[in-house]
This record gives sequence, structure tokens and C-alpha cells, in this order.
Amino acid sequence: MDGEVQTKQGPMERNCSVRGTVEIVLDSWSFLIIREAFFGIRKFDRFQERLGIPRQTLAARLSALIENGIFVLSRKEGEPGRQYFFTERGKDLFQTMLALMEFGDIWLRGEDEPPLQMRHLSCGHEMHPVTVCSECLQPVSTGTVHFRDGPGAGFGPASVRPRTRRSSDPKVLQRVRPCSVARSLAIIGDKWSFLVLREAYFGVRRYDEMREKLGIASNVLADRLARLVEAGIFDKVPYGPGAGRSEYRFTEMGRALYKPMIVMMAWGDRWLNPGAAPLRLRHRDCGQDFVPLVVCSDCRVPLMANETDYSPRYVLAVP
Repeated sequence: MDGEVQTKQGPMERNCSVRGTVEIVLDSWSFLIIREAFFGIRKFDRFQERLGIPRQTLAARLSALIENGIFVLSRKEGEPGRQYFFTERGKDLFQTMLALMEFGDIWLRGEDEPPLQMRHLSCGHEMHPVTVCSECLQPVSTGTVHFRDGPGAGFGPASVRPRTRRSSDPKVLQRVRPCSVARSLAIIGDKWSFLVLREAYFGVRRYDEMREKLGIASNVLADRLARLVEAGIFDKVPYGPGAGRSEYRFTEMGRALYKPMIVMMAWGDRWLNPGAAPLRLRHRDCGQDFVPLVVCSDCRVPLMANETDYSPRYVLAVP
């Protein structure tokens, strides 16, 4: 998962479960549709009314989400018309949303309270999401996780990526409601930013090495690194003799982004690479291989959409 090589067949990229999750979640409109579906929206006209999205754009995104196995279009007994319901695969994206919320609630809310107060219906307590090891149920971090190749390790054809255009528009992401998930996606909200972060988690710190591994245009890489420094994810640190040579090291905030990254990886392992995970994770604190879970901060039970409720700390805005 940590680089790209060139063969006679063209560029080859190390297999990566996170990338497939990113392709689904990081489009601004697709994210908003998924988010509103978790808030209970099911009908085409309600999505359009709530988000102010052009009908043609909405139809295209919904079709893509059905094609990707996130929604199924069906009828509900006693109600007119067809509605968009989550598949099991789609419901499982709730963990990804919660991991991004956990990061945004801690790092991106400023002086405000988190936008949502969540309640876990199973235990009855107000709580916040916490990303933990599946074996010991203790929080994980970059410093407590070791990775190694899994059965799906190897290389495949490099995916086609936009060269300059950002996939997630921060202005679009904040439509309708304040949202910690949207604030998190505004930082990692395009495929190049995500890939830069991915390489950094594998220890790639320097501009030239990053450009070589990703096959990324110089101006695009410079732009993404500058954005990540400005956002507080990287520190730009001089190194070596002479002037003008720098490397990019994670801040504490940047290290915290590791948790939603590995939760997205777990979703991709389950649904895109079943039985062939490219990476295995081991939790140094308990010494066990693990899957990241997002759990209730009170009872440590994994959180599911139908077992949570929330109270908004904002007034809903309609475009």
C-alpha cells in the first residue's frame, strides 16, 4: 500500500483497501447524501429539498451509490413511491462516519461544542465515539499500531486520479448543518491529499520521494502539502545541509487522523477485499492482531446507526 512502481504494462500501485472507501465517500455530494440518509432521509424529493442539489446531479450520485452497493431502491409497505435504503454494506459506513466525527469533534470545533450530542440507546448514556482495538477495546494511535503485509498484499494497476481538481468542496460539505465529519473531509477531501497522507503514515516525509512514489505533478503535490501544513496536519521541518530542503512531519493533530484512516481501511477490507486484506494491524498494547472498531465511550459496544440517537446543537438550515 505504500507506493507505485512502473512496469511495461504501465504504473502499478500497491493494493490498498482505503482507496476504494475514499472513492465512495470523498465526493462532496455523495457524502452529503449518505450523511442525510443516516439522518433518516429516504426519498429522492426529500434529498433534493434538503440539500438543494440539482436533480440531475442527485440522480447520478444515487445511481452510483446503488451501483457501489451502498443503497438499494425499494418500496416500503404502506408508503407511496420507491425509497433509498442502506444495504448492509452501506450501514457499515456508519463506523467511518463516526471515526471522522471523533476526529472533527476533538480537533476542528474550535471553542464550540460538538455539533451533535449522541446517545447510545443500548446502554442509555450520552456518549461520544471512540476508535479502539477489537481485542482489548482500548484506544489506538499511530504509536501503538504495527502493520505488516496481509494476504492481499501486492501491486495492481494504478487508479486514474484527477490531477488538480479537489473532489470535496468545503463549501458544499458544510451545507444544511454544522458537521464534524464534513470538517474532517474538508482536510482529506480529495484523492491526492488522502494519498499524500497515506504515504506519510508509511514514513515518506520528503517532497522528492513523495512525488516519485505517487507519480504526482509537482504543482499538485506542492499545493496539497501546503494545504496540509496550513490545516495543522504537517509541520514543515528543515533537514540536511544548505537551505531550501524540508520534510513533512505529522503534528499531534495529523497523527490523530490515523484513526479514521484505518477505520476506512477496515471497511474496504470487509467489503472490497474480503479474505484478502492488503495489511494486517497489530496492537502493541495487547499484542493481538485487531480490527479497528468505533465504540460507545461509556459501554465500549460497537456503534450502529439504529442503536444511536442524537440531539443537534444547531438550527437546521435548508438551501
